[in-house]
Amino acid sequence: MQPEISTEEKYSFKEALGEQTRCLWIARYIPYPLDQGARVYSANLALSLAASGVFVRFIGFGDANAARDSAPSVEWRAVPGNKRSKVGAAFSAWPIAAAIDATKAYGALLDTQLREPWDAIALDGYGSGWALDRCLRYRSVSRVRRAVLVHVSHNHEEILWRAMAREARGSALKRLALRRNANKVRTLERRLVHNVDLLTTITDEDLRSLGAGLNGNCSMSLTPGYTGWIAGERRITGATPRRVIMMGSFQWVVKQENVSRFVEIADPIFEEHGIELDIVGDIPQAFLATLQARCRATRFHGFVADVAPLLARARIAVVPEPIGGGFKLKFLDYIFGRVPVATMSQAVAGLPEELRQTMLSNGTLAGLIREIVLHIDRLDVLNFMQERAFTLAKAQFKWSVRGERFRQAITDVGQRQSGCA
Repeated sequence: MQPEISTEEKYSFKEALGEQTRCLWIARYIPYPLDQGARVYSANLALSLAASGVFVRFIGFGDANAARDSAPSVEWRAVPGNKRSKVGAAFSAWPIAAAIDATKAYGALLDTQLREPWDAIALDGYGSGWALDRCLRYRSVSRVRRAVLVHVSHNHEEILWRAMAREARGSALKRLALRRNANKVRTLERRLVHNVDLLTTITDEDLRSLGAGLNGNCSMSLTPGYTGWIAGERRITGATPRRVIMMGSFQWVVKQENVSRFVEIADPIFEEHGIELDIVGDIPQAFLATLQARCRATRFHGFVADVAPLLARARIAVVPEPIGGGFKLKFLDYIFGRVPVATMSQAVAGLPEELRQTMLSNGTLAGLIREIVLHIDRLDVLNFMQERAFTLAKAQFKWSVRGERFRQAITDVGQRQSGCA
């Protein structure tokens, strides 16, 4: 049972640490290396909050030393031991993402952290929802200052998993498992949203759907910023290979489904038109072997530390994701790498309308592939697209702005709660 915190303990912490706002960040993993979009978002949002003047302690599974070396402004604490197996997690009342994290070691570490005074507690992603009840108990016994509970969402997960369960291919057992997990995701996500004090979303679209019915003072969207590599001036010419590039991490079943569907349609058409497709990112070996067996125009590069040479050799970058919500961070990699973008029209959540207008888009995979084939040799159009997108994006995606807005929202919610106490 989580011990109650004495008033004396809390005052002594405040006296020792001054009046700096303190935030405990509960995550599924330490987000380093930054090899997935969700990791990039979590790491940079936490760092930008810290840069705004908030003390942030970030806990999760993984290598805390790697994080300290890369981002010393945040205090990183690794959960000892390993996650649970997915087999055992399947029998939990929680969705798999939460059940595999809810180990005794993580619970013990969290209980230790909750003996300290916190002004804010961030539950990063729906998978951290297993910790909600502990955080609610902590908040209920706080006498000095009520901690602001925050749910940092990455998607409207209920919609995403419902679509995944509906669209999934494979055995009846696999589809049943996806439907069961989708139901668990819906239950946990709704509990999170309606029990925290502040909801943040990654897009305005998610804010409207996930935050439906919430007071506007209790929710906000925090689209990503960008801190990655930026290409110098670039011109696509006849000497630029007729290549399309697709980047990402393909460990998650949703990402695998998306890339499988795209390659199935695109590879034979690209081969017919003399177009090559470069797919860059981690892919499980068994899944990779299945894809390679049916591909002729597609090259799989695995994880690549420096993608600049591959981006420089591409005429078009593609985001072919009909399944999955949230902001696609790879858009920013392409835009700041000065590569024109082709995408599914339903994948552009979070992008300003004027930036969407710089992209080729279509509502179906077949239509998207047709757009790529039609534009692969229209060099003037491609150069206009990449130049316009770069110009629009360079002034709109600053992490420092997100961190300051996040800090102010936490402060505002905390002051309202203090006024009602």
